Amino acid sequence: MEAFPRVSFEEPADLDTLLNTHFADRVVRKDLTQRVKEGANVPVYVLEYLLGMYCASDDQEVIDQGLKNVKTILTDNYVRPDEAEKVKSLVRERGSFKVIDRVTVRLNEKQDCYEAAFSNLGIKDAEISAGIVKEHEKLLVGGIWVIATVTAPRPKR
Repeated sequence: MEAFPRVSFEEPADLDTLLNTHFADRVVRKDLTQRVKEGANVPVYVLEYLLGMYCASDDQEVIDQGLKNVKTILTDNYVRPDEAEKVKSLVRERGSFKVIDRVTVRLNEKQDCYEAAFSNLGIKDAEISAGIVKEHEKLLVGGIWVIATVTAPRPKR
């Protein structure tokens, strides 16, 4: 039976440092989740994903900058249902826009293509590539929260 590998350190390290070193982008401080959750209407696991990406550190400056980044991302990209038309307008004017929303995909058998439905955005028939669906099959079974770039439809010829 093979033993677990031993990790040795020249200097003693505390648990936070060890976790941040070996599990970067996966460590989430729950106190930060509560601080950000107060102003955001997104599922906790979406917040924790963003906090893990931007605040996984024991350096307070990195954490503070990460919190600013997370709040900016949520402000700029989370689609509130009452702002759906505004976001759709941004997609039209800019050509594309990055959103955070719950997405469910279905197969349109008549057209032999996949179509995405964005819950808060209110879009029901956005074309999505088969490659993305194949890579993320959970989109087909009830939907998942995503950070996605929505692109304006091409004019039909």
